[in-house]
Amino acid sequence: MKRITIIFILAALTLAACGNKQETKNNENMKQELNLTQEWDKVFPLSDKVNHRKVTFETQYGLTLAADLYEPKGSLPFGEGGGRGLPAIAVSGPFGAVKEQSSGLYAMRMAERGFVALAFDPSYTGESSGEPRRTASPDINTEDFMAAVDFLSQLENVDPERIGIIGICGWGGIALNAAAADPRIKATVASTMYDMTRISGNGYYDSEDKEESRHAAREAMGKQRLADPLAMAGGVIDPLPDDAPQFVKDYHAYYKTPRGYHKRSGNSNDGWRVIGTQAYANARFLYYINEIRSAVLVMHGEKAHSRYFGEAAYHYMVDGKAEGYNFIGKPNPNPDNKQLLIIPGATHCDLYDCGEGNYIPWDTLAEFFGKNL
Repeated sequence: MKRITIIFILAALTLAACGNKQETKNNENMKQELNLTQEWDKVFPLSDKVNHRKVTFETQYGLTLAADLYEPKGSLPFGEGGGRGLPAIAVSGPFGAVKEQSSGLYAMRMAERGFVALAFDPSYTGESSGEPRRTASPDINTEDFMAAVDFLSQLENVDPERIGIIGICGWGGIALNAAAADPRIKATVASTMYDMTRISGNGYYDSEDKEESRHAAREAMGKQRLADPLAMAGGVIDPLPDDAPQFVKDYHAYYKTPRGYHKRSGNSNDGWRVIGTQAYANARFLYYINEIRSAVLVMHGEKAHSRYFGEAAYHYMVDGKAEGYNFIGKPNPNPDNKQLLIIPGATHCDLYDCGEGNYIPWDTLAEFFGKNL
């Protein structure tokens, strides 16, 4: 009997060892070598107040993301000077953009103000891995933010209890979804946000919020999957029609001029896979934002065509109900740390990079994160 017991123990240890080896092998397989550009190719100049380096990190979907890490010059390493490490912020967006554009600018400005800041390319986008290119998913994109928190939590000069996120445009909605899913995120800014699930399923201003329209779109997507699943469409229209709406002109002024053009940006070029955002049209991923206990700042331009997204998300997050939402929840248990900030005179794209005015209140953002991280 004793001999049989020993055999079982040895067998169990052998299986465990094999399992550990397989797990190690799987973890190694998750890491993909990326061909990162080493030259400075951002649409903004590098600040002399920060240090910058390229980094990569892995997601739980087995994808490797490329990022720019900005750190304040002269900051002390973890544990020195009596501190537990610096607060940190992960940044992404706008939807269809890359880290060389708006998200990198936000990260650098936050690093100037004392935060370790990470601007990353989402999965399937920019320098990050993933095939086919320019594909999006509510689940995968939410995981992108949580994987960025994983990465920041393991940096020696970062306090893992003081991590926040910034999402810009479509990534504003994704940031709120990530904050609802991951309590490690202690403060969130949603800047000039889109709710990508709402606009994908309902159209602008909910003009296509009817079963007939969604069914027609679903039929078209089904045909596209068989005809050419890799086809690209969208991006910012160029040349610009004379009768284009003002917000389309604003997009053109950013993505199609030296102000914001970048060769790896889908919005600057030929857009996304036609079926690349199909999953967004059949999801409503802000359902639990009324349960976010951590601090949230929703920032929108007074003249932004997208303002209704931010205002509705804020009111649902605080009150559990809002116009345009077909679900109702309970009021937020922590409403006092939620803010709605409307920037006078600003349009949607003005909050990408300040536009021609001083529209982005960098010090206000730093104060918000300083208070809540």
